[in-house]
Amino acid sequence: MLRTLLYSKIHRATVTGACVDYEGSLSIDKHFLEAVDMRPYEKILVGNLHNGQRFETYAIEAEAGSGEIVLNGAAAHLGAKGDRLIIMSYCQLTEEEMKNHVPKRIVLGANNEIIDRKGC
Repeated sequence: MLRTLLYSKIHRATVTGACVDYEGSLSIDKHFLEAVDMRPYEKILVGNLHNGQRFETYAIEAEAGSGEIVLNGAAAHLGAKGDRLIIMSYCQLTEEEMKNHVPKRIVLGANNEIIDRKGC
């Protein structure tokens, strides 16, 4: 049997922009993606700490070092610049794999700088 567990999380990411005309997704600074081993086009779950909205989309790479977190397409209606997000990816593991699994997690500060890492 496989169980679905948290694989990685970017906690308290600040939205830097929104583009409703883009075809969809969430743009995330490449450094953040690499830090938690998220891949471009990977399915993600996003929670908005400001308004309580939760939505699924996929990650796309923003320029490394830009600090960008941009809501695109329909997701642009679910938040605003300055909102804080929790961005999560999941994996499926066997009971045996679960024994050693530690989710990769980063916490971002007010200017979208990494202020804490766990499991990375």
